[in-house]
Amino acid sequence: MLIFIIVVAGLSLLVLGHEAGHFFAAKAFGLKVDEFGFGFPPRIFAIRPKNSETEYSFNWLPFGGFVRIGGERSGMAESEAPAAPSAPADESRLFYSQPAWKKSIIMLAGVFVNFLLGWFLISIALMTGTPQTVVVTQVASGSPAQAAGFQAGDVLKGYTSAQSFIDYVNAHRGATTTVAVLRSDREIDIAVTPRVSPPPGQGAIGIALDGGGAPPEAPLPAVRDGFMSSVLLMGVIVSSFWQLIVQLFGHASLMPGVVGPVGIVSTAEEVGRIGFTYLVQFLGIISINLTVVNLIPFPALDGGRFVMALLEKIKGSAVPERFETWINGIGFAFLIVLMILLTIRDIGGLI
Repeated sequence: MLIFIIVVAGLSLLVLGHEAGHFFAAKAFGLKVDEFGFGFPPRIFAIRPKNSETEYSFNWLPFGGFVRIGGERSGMAESEAPAAPSAPADESRLFYSQPAWKKSIIMLAGVFVNFLLGWFLISIALMTGTPQTVVVTQVASGSPAQAAGFQAGDVLKGYTSAQSFIDYVNAHRGATTTVAVLRSDREIDIAVTPRVSPPPGQGAIGIALDGGGAPPEAPLPAVRDGFMSSVLLMGVIVSSFWQLIVQLFGHASLMPGVVGPVGIVSTAEEVGRIGFTYLVQFLGIISINLTVVNLIPFPALDGGRFVMALLEKIKGSAVPERFETWINGIGFAFLIVLMILLTIRDIGGLI
């Protein structure tokens, strides 16, 4: 339960960081910011500091937050505006009246913050170092490991390299021995008898192993390597997202391995059980994912709104409000349907 709370808090902070990027960029340009919300409605309470035009709301759904900038067409609906009256703003301080370059900076500020957060978290993980672990990746059919109950994903407790476990097993061929593994949140003792003469291509008990972990790096190399890892990761995510789009529209199916919110939380919980540093690294990867996804030129995402600002600059006039509202609405509806489909698949995988 503690890991679940940490995971939800970590993911919420990534979303809050994104919204804070929009918030501070808007404030830096002197725009009117009506509300900064912690979590999503329904609202618990709200405060407005003295001499401030911005209301800070605290809401029941603790999954990130939102910012509502005055005059932002694609922001929250006017019906969701705070009940408390706010001072009228000069039109020059409203979002829609800003030049395209200012709009672009405000819209991309959230993406920039997500990249910084991802870079920071990955660098922290590199400075800390990750525990040396040995994980079972495959169990051969008909092997002693299968008969004993080994499963892919089991973490071998007490071993820091695959070779050290192989040496241990080879030293106990023909004799029953007990191996402690970590599975989900439980420690399990498994009794297995290594074979004296295993078949070709298999070890004494018939499992494939993979080692993980790395020693800590000094701060400056960790920051440098964290930046390079973040940039390379962005390239991998772009490629994966393109494959997702091709699979979705070309074959009308969801690509295996892609998960929704439920799958992300479940995966993060599993990573957290292996070690806290792995969880920090995983949250950094999620933040880089948010960077790439929000840069995609798709309606309702920051990248799509950035394209609208470019069209405005090219046209020399604002994009018609009705068109912008419709295109963002369609994009938002598509994203909601995609999240629902992924969530249904995630839940089906957990049952």
